[in-house]
Amino acid sequence: MNKIVVGLSGGVDSSTAAAILHNQRYDVVGLTLWLMKGKGQCCSEGMVDAAYICEQLGIPHHIVDMREVFQTHIIDYLVSGYSDGITPLPCSQCNKTVKFSPMLQYAREKLGVDKIATGHYARITHDPTSGRYQLRRAVDRNKDQSYFLYDLTQDVLAGVVFPLGEKLKAETRQIASEYNLKTADKPESQDLCLIESHGSMREFLDRYIAPKKGEIIDATGKVLGQHDGVHHYTIGQRKGLGIAAAEPLYVIGLDPVMNRVIVGDRTTANQLECTVGRVNWVSISEPNAPIRAQVQVRYRSTAVDVTVVPLANSRVKLVFDEPQFSITPGQAAVWYDGDVVLGGGIIEKPAQN
Repeated sequence: MNKIVVGLSGGVDSSTAAAILHNQRYDVVGLTLWLMKGKGQCCSEGMVDAAYICEQLGIPHHIVDMREVFQTHIIDYLVSGYSDGITPLPCSQCNKTVKFSPMLQYAREKLGVDKIATGHYARITHDPTSGRYQLRRAVDRNKDQSYFLYDLTQDVLAGVVFPLGEKLKAETRQIASEYNLKTADKPESQDLCLIESHGSMREFLDRYIAPKKGEIIDATGKVLGQHDGVHHYTIGQRKGLGIAAAEPLYVIGLDPVMNRVIVGDRTTANQLECTVGRVNWVSISEPNAPIRAQVQVRYRSTAVDVTVVPLANSRVKLVFDEPQFSITPGQAAVWYDGDVVLGGGIIEKPAQN
């Protein structure tokens, strides 16, 4: 039998992925990463459910303590980013540095296994012409997670399987019920694991960043109100500003040095271009000339037409066909050709004049 290590979070998706592979006569080994203490599918509650699923399927279960790695690469990363006035995206960072690469390394070095699987909604194909593995959107567009996986390397893509990539979420639930999995009716995680654990992103950040009162100003420098910390705000935010105005105002800039939140109307929150750093070219090699693509600048944003201009040092410039609202430094920009992920990276702060 083919041996495969399945990452189990304790949720219905990873549980069903393991059950599918087990039913296909794979020799399945369950692997759960211990990321932090507290509630949430990635924590103690999830580990208990993952262990139960392994017992139910009759497969071994390994738990790897990744708390220090998670602290360094996710928690410290988030705190540093918010302190610097950006809004980091922890999920893509977590997938690369905490989950996929370490899981594949553990499978190879500790278990002698070359394949891992997860319950992510995405697909992988192989292009015989280029020799590269291609990351693609899932069939279920509402559950597609390819946006969060743009940073995976070719080595990881060669070693990972996504059993749910061709399935709809409703099918996953149905399969879980047919296999009588304990997690079949388990509610989905609605937030980041850190939010589930701490109650809200604000409560999480307040544990690490001290409140610091400052001014809310408009683009001309006029003071409109006060805030208690720039880390409580993000670009494009409208609600919770605590200021009265004749028209809706949005956060258009964060200045942690001067401790200011800058607001403006919706038109001032639009941008025609942005730069992206830490770029990973996924399904194609880095081009030497601009290419046309469709880009998402947030997980739930609509993919829009863009010209991707390669720059030096793993950076690109994105030139949108139409100005885009709420381009947020720290978030991922991921560009596609249809359902194929071409590349992605982290949106940088605009250059200061």
